[in-house]
Amino acid sequence: MRRALLALFALAAITLVAAPAHAQEVVKIKLGTVAPQGSTWHMLLQEMATRWSEASNGKVQLKIYAGGTQGGEGEMIRKIGVGQLHAAAVTTVGLKEITPEPEAEDVPGLITSYEEYEYVHAKMQAELEADLEKKGYVAINWAEVGFVNIFSTEGYATPADFAKGKVFAWNGDPASEEAWKAAGFNPVVLSSTDLITSLQTKMINIVAEPPLYAYTSGFYDRAHYMLDMKWGLLTGATVVKKDVWEKIPADIRAKLLAIAAEQGAKVNADVRKQNEEALAQMKAKGLVVVEPKDDAAWKAAMAKAQGVIRGKVVPAAIYDKVKALRDEYRAQHPAK
Repeated sequence: MRRALLALFALAAITLVAAPAHAQEVVKIKLGTVAPQGSTWHMLLQEMATRWSEASNGKVQLKIYAGGTQGGEGEMIRKIGVGQLHAAAVTTVGLKEITPEPEAEDVPGLITSYEEYEYVHAKMQAELEADLEKKGYVAINWAEVGFVNIFSTEGYATPADFAKGKVFAWNGDPASEEAWKAAGFNPVVLSSTDLITSLQTKMINIVAEPPLYAYTSGFYDRAHYMLDMKWGLLTGATVVKKDVWEKIPADIRAKLLAIAAEQGAKVNADVRKQNEEALAQMKAKGLVVVEPKDDAAWKAAMAKAQGVIRGKVVPAAIYDKVKALRDEYRAQHPAK
């Protein structure tokens, strides 16, 4: 009996010693993004890191590597695969390195308003997250980058005009390169980290990005003409490798997901406002807004790009589902 009691006391002592060590275990998550240092996206990621640390009592530490210091989006996803990073805040260009389905919402000319996007995404989100999870990633939030405008060093107004130039195309995205070609553009494949240099050396003279990115990165100084037309919507997500995410206790994960969702909503609200403010700032500093000409040719160019993307960039079934949801929204909200 005495031996049994001694054994129980010994076990209890071991448990008491071991418990604090386990309780103090810290999960460190390295997150990369090409969002410029000090940009809205970067600052809100930093805010999320602080809130995660507070909510987990310091047990989850999120370190942000912004400004493309970890390479382009494709490179960051590859670094996650080998454990050099654990997470990334990327656009659908980066998400496509994991799985192609999310890019269905960003097809040129398919979604033309934030209201359409909100309607479509609310119905697609669970399916898109399941697609990512199958590949070993957890989407902790979704966020907008904004509607894409086409910037150029010349005052191009028609697809025929733009055919004279050279457009930046994301490295590691051959089907997107094909879509640009189908639309009548001449793509030059580069890493996002080479964008500014390539404008300076005249390797490219056309860049399709949202106004806020053009402003925060500063590339509009050289590509100081902007076509007043929405080419497409650019969205993205913050993803964490599933095995790293599951090192965090389930009750803490729930708190962190709630914070991430709040931060994603903040990003969307702030980005919409700041895209407008960025455009105003660029106009004040000499940006020339060009009215598009030959509407029929632009619609034809978008249709050709869509034809390449459907089935080659994103699965046809997902593309068709997103288009059907968009049409469903438009039927419920006819244009006035």
